Amino acid sequence: MVKRRTLIGAGLYAAVAGTSVVLPRLIRNGPWRFFTVEEALTVDAICEQLIPADRDPGARQARAVHFIDIQLTKHFKRYQRIYRQGIASVDASSRAKFSKRLVELTPEQQTEVLADIEEKSEAFFELILTHTRQGFYGDPRHGGNRDRVGWKMIGFPGPSHPEGYRPPFGWYDENIPDEFETEKKQGK
Repeated sequence: MVKRRTLIGAGLYAAVAGTSVVLPRLIRNGPWRFFTVEEALTVDAICEQLIPADRDPGARQARAVHFIDIQLTKHFKRYQRIYRQGIASVDASSRAKFSKRLVELTPEQQTEVLADIEEKSEAFFELILTHTRQGFYGDPRHGGNRDRVGWKMIGFPGPSHPEGYRPPFGWYDENIPDEFETEKKQGK
């Protein structure tokens, strides 16, 4: 009985200790892994300007910002500094031009700010454009292309098509006898 209490106590301690490590990050960043809440809102506004919703969903509906956020903690780690500087540059340009953050501007004003950023910070602009496209058209398992909206727009069923994998052979390939079939029947 003492062993059981010790194990339960140790388990509770580990759970509480684990929670205390995770909670500050969740409170500070919300659901974001790399971005702060403010940065995520700015990146989302940029993505929506790059691939806006029209008759089809845009980057916001595809959750391109989630893709970028996840990948900046994995495969895109080398771009973290560029993103921090680029987002700060976007908001500074927005404040200088309109005295508001990018997310507070009208779509037309956001376009003006992004045109300036495209000229002044070409490396950041090209990077976020590329990552927005990847988040919009990429495989949903990487955090973007929610509900396969990018694939649906271009008519791509995706590798996770409900019918599953079909070999690229025709009906005739199924019916060609195997050259070893006679040996199998004879028990060789």
